Amino acid sequence: MTAPQPALSVVVPMFDEQAVLPLLVRRLRGVLDGLGEAYEVVAVDDGSTDGTGAALAALRAGWPELRVLRLRRNSGHQAALHAGLLRARGDYVASMDADLQDPPEVLVEMFRRARVDGLDVVYGVRADRSRDTRFKRWTAAGYYRLARRLVGEQVPGQAGDFRLLSRAVVEALRELPERNPVLRLVVPWLGFPSGEVAYERQARAAGRTKYPLSRMAGLAAESITSFSAAPLRVATWLGLAGVAVCGVLVVAAVLAWFAGATVSGWPSLYVAILFLGAVQLLCLGLLGEYVARIYTLVQGRPAYAVASDSAAGEPAHADVAELADSLR
Repeated sequence: MTAPQPALSVVVPMFDEQAVLPLLVRRLRGVLDGLGEAYEVVAVDDGSTDGTGAALAALRAGWPELRVLRLRRNSGHQAALHAGLLRARGDYVASMDADLQDPPEVLVEMFRRARVDGLDVVYGVRADRSRDTRFKRWTAAGYYRLARRLVGEQVPGQAGDFRLLSRAVVEALRELPERNPVLRLVVPWLGFPSGEVAYERQARAAGRTKYPLSRMAGLAAESITSFSAAPLRVATWLGLAGVAVCGVLVVAAVLAWFAGATVSGWPSLYVAILFLGAVQLLCLGLLGEYVARIYTLVQGRPAYAVASDSAAGEPAHADVAELADSLR
């Protein structure tokens, strides 16, 4: 008997989230079972090194709506999320993190708004970031200001990857040539009718964060270089500024020579060399970022590799029965 077409798919990328899985399943399943609609949960195991993969296989024994998509290696949060979105089968596809900072209960309102208001995108917008540190609030505010400058005012403030998309949006994402798009910017850029649902972001339910400062900085850099050539223009302006400064120094040197005041002064020479060297290195670095993106695109290497998809059938783990008992 063929399973019914899901009205809603929920994509949950995860990496080493064994500790939070029982809590996630308890809350998410309760919410989705209460919808009264056919659904699927696409758990994307992003190359976990703990028991996440085996635990997911065990949970499937008692939850037929759970679908496990396993990647061969850790490909990163955005790549895992993209993989789940493109393989989801629902009429609407929601995405959320496994750490329960995004409450599953909000999915009900997002799903309702999409249907009643005819929206293709519903963003979960954080109404309160008081739990975050001052540094994180400051950097997040800067990131969203930058995103709006790059993409436009349609980028919602304080919206992460907790969102709901219609099938039309998912198919539009499938047609994009980018292999690893920054979905926080690509989805608003597509221009589909959208709305927002405010919610209070919770503390992580269990485990530790998999998104440290280095990954946040990487996401910001990826966002900038994938959506704008502005950094290259910054390099151009810095180069022009360097030329202007050098011109002023040349004029000053010629005037000093005519005035007979050509006293050797290493500080001015030292500063000029440092300035020009820094500008050149910065320009080369910015150019290198774009050359690296072109190189990656020319390679044609996929951003992720799927090892197995339980929707297509996969061999069971040997320890599934034991884990299923422990997770009940």
